[in-house]
Amino acid sequence: MKIRKAKVKDATEIFKILQHFALKEVLLPRSLNSIYENIRDFFVCEIDGKIVGVGSLHVYWEDLAEIKSLAVKEEYQHLGIGRSIVQECLNEAKELGIKRVFALTYVPEFFKKIGFEITDKSNFPQKVWTECIYCVKFNDCHEIPVSINLEQE
Repeated sequence: MKIRKAKVKDATEIFKILQHFALKEVLLPRSLNSIYENIRDFFVCEIDGKIVGVGSLHVYWEDLAEIKSLAVKEEYQHLGIGRSIVQECLNEAKELGIKRVFALTYVPEFFKKIGFEITDKSNFPQKVWTECIYCVKFNDCHEIPVSINLEQE
């Protein structure tokens, strides 16, 4: 298992993985164009040269970033891949000097095992007004916000 920063050539495979989960309505869809535009945010997990998991760290402000688009192919789940991708995102956030990282998730228990705590979406006005407001689920969002303070680690 190898976690690495994504390359432009990985965009199509990232899109396929994310689209699979978007169709199941457990992730919000991302366009291929959006993935190309944000390719530097992404990490991928490879096993035997095959991408089996993805995730990204998106910086919003000097002290705030979000873990987005975290997905692991079903046949590779429960092997620690998601946790490893999140850890790489957190390591990068620390290197950048980010103090707080959050995620919006349908599986808060996963993030709680890593040290995140359930919080309130109002703590992230940048996210709410730059992206959430345009989401089709804005008025009926069931994602749970979780965050971790990297200064306390």
